[in-house]
Amino acid sequence: MDWMLDQYDIIEKHTQSGLELVEKYVKFVKERTEIEQNYAKQLRNLSKKYNLKRSGKDEPDCRFSSYQSFLEVLNEMNDYAGQRELIAENMMMNICIDLTKYLQELKQERKMYLMEAKRAQQSLESTYKQLDSSKKRFEREWREAERTAQYAEKTDQDINATKADVEKAKQQAHMRSHVAEECKNDYAAQLQKYNKEQNQFYFNDMPLIFNKLQDLDERRVRKLAQGYILFSDTEKHVMPIIGKCLEGITKAGTNVNERNDSMVVVEQNKSGFERPGDVEFEDYSQGINRASSDSSLGTPKGPMELLGKNRNKNFWLFSKKSKPTVTEDFAHLPPEQRRKRLQQKLDEICRELQKEVDQSEALGKMKDVYEKNPQMGDPASLASQISQTSQNIERLSGELNKYEVIRTSIVYSRYEVIIYHYDGSPLWHFGPDGAHSDESTPDPSQAIYAEFDDDFEDEELTVPIGKCTAMYSFPGASEGTISMQEGEVLAVVEEDKGDGWTRVRRNNGDEGYIPSSYVTINLNK
Repeated sequence: MDWMLDQYDIIEKHTQSGLELVEKYVKFVKERTEIEQNYAKQLRNLSKKYNLKRSGKDEPDCRFSSYQSFLEVLNEMNDYAGQRELIAENMMMNICIDLTKYLQELKQERKMYLMEAKRAQQSLESTYKQLDSSKKRFEREWREAERTAQYAEKTDQDINATKADVEKAKQQAHMRSHVAEECKNDYAAQLQKYNKEQNQFYFNDMPLIFNKLQDLDERRVRKLAQGYILFSDTEKHVMPIIGKCLEGITKAGTNVNERNDSMVVVEQNKSGFERPGDVEFEDYSQGINRASSDSSLGTPKGPMELLGKNRNKNFWLFSKKSKPTVTEDFAHLPPEQRRKRLQQKLDEICRELQKEVDQSEALGKMKDVYEKNPQMGDPASLASQISQTSQNIERLSGELNKYEVIRTSIVYSRYEVIIYHYDGSPLWHFGPDGAHSDESTPDPSQAIYAEFDDDFEDEELTVPIGKCTAMYSFPGASEGTISMQEGEVLAVVEEDKGDGWTRVRRNNGDEGYIPSSYVTINLNK
């Protein structure tokens, strides 16, 4: 037993002070988490403020390595802020909440031990009061017995006292003596009881309670020490990730390539104009009047007059550019930039055209299914969509043909080029001046869909993209469809393109379309 039994008040204050220290540490960690959260919030706001992703990917600056590296720095800083948030979250969960819960348990346990000590002390005090009461009664009765005994003896020696008076005095003295003896025995019993309880109190009850309080305090100290360690370990745990964030920032710096950025600037802004040729010498001396005095040189001409016809040449390198008028064929742009913009336009038209072609095929399949299975839908309801899709295809085909002619005329403007049909007949002819002539009138649909026809002619067995399981049976009586039984597993060859049909294949090679709603589909990752 390490506790001093006579220092109960000091022990009570010490344990209370220990609990207050835990509370103080919890408050300290909470304030630290608030600092971390505010720091992380400020970092996130800073990254968001300077993040240039609001600009489109087609912006010229997006291609610079310095620009991309700056975005990487911002992204890494955002991740770094996330790690600071993680530190705050882990400290709150593993230290503040855990210690607060443990602190409440310690307070309840301490309260219980102090109440046990108080009850034991009150019980001992009650026994002592009984002892003191019996002692005082014994003292009082013993003195009364001595007084009555002395009175009886005095009465017995008095010659004037009667025999009855002597007998009465002796009886009174005997009775008081008997009462005093009983009080003595009661006092002795109470004394024995008190000594026993006192021994129990000082050698059993209080040492046990103090040992419990000592164990409680030591557990508190040990738990608090673990909280100190967690304070450090929580941050150490995220240090590797923070290190990766910092490494990412370093890598972003090393990825900057000033040479490539310069080439990007050149590539983005080169005009394609040729360098101007030498200014021709215009000899005005041939027209000087020979009769005039050789000494009469006349008024000297200014530099612009000496340039003569060359003064109308456009010195485009240093000239102030006026805002160009935007044209549909991008003729307002320099040749190189015009070629790139035309290529982008062609790519956009091709994507839109392919989308319309897919839509047309899907509507055709759906119409065919409706015609053979009227219960599934009315074919006439698709007429407007099919007509609109055909018009879109025709319009896009015309635009594709127009922009292809413009682009090709730019690329081969300096050469004489003849483009031939697949059958050997001339299709388009470009002269050195960039003009083109039609050797034969091309069929736009032939030019657009030739590549699609070739694809279908050379079509090979398509690789499955997943599997499907039939939830219901399907007869597959219409042309282009395939029958299936409930629970049958088929290979998915082509996904549903919005028409409600999926193309599948059996193991024996049979292919066809089935309703998408009749199966569950699992595509390969």
